[in-house]
Amino acid sequence: MPQHITDTTQLKCDKGTTPTTITVTSQSFMRIDGKLQATEQDKQPNINIQPFGICIILRSSCIPSPLKWENTSNFEIEGKKELLNTSTCKCSIGGKILIAKSTQNFVEE
Repeated sequence: MPQHITDTTQLKCDKGTTPTTITVTSQSFMRIDGKLQATEQDKQPNINIQPFGICIILRSSCIPSPLKWENTSNFEIEGKKELLNTSTCKCSIGGKILIAKSTQNFVEE
C-alpha cells in the first residue's frame, strides 16, 4: 500500500551518482512524525531537490531539472497532491527521480 513521504526523505535519480534528500517548502502545516509532508509542488531544483552528484547523461555535475511528480496521492494539501513512496518525477535531461529511503514511520493512505 502506498505511503506518504516527508521532509528529508532520500531521493535518487537513475542517471545520477549520489542520492539527495527532498526539502519540503510547498506547505507548512501538515506533518507526520514532526516532519512536513511532501506535495507535488516540491520539485524546484536546488530548493526542493539538490543535485545528484554526476549526471551520467551529461557526464558532468548534475543540475536537476524535474518536470512533474507522477503516481501521487488522490488526496491534496491546499490543492496540491501528496507525494507517496511510489511517486516518481521525470527530469528533462532524461533521468527519473525515485523515492529511495524514507526518514519517517510510514502512514498508510
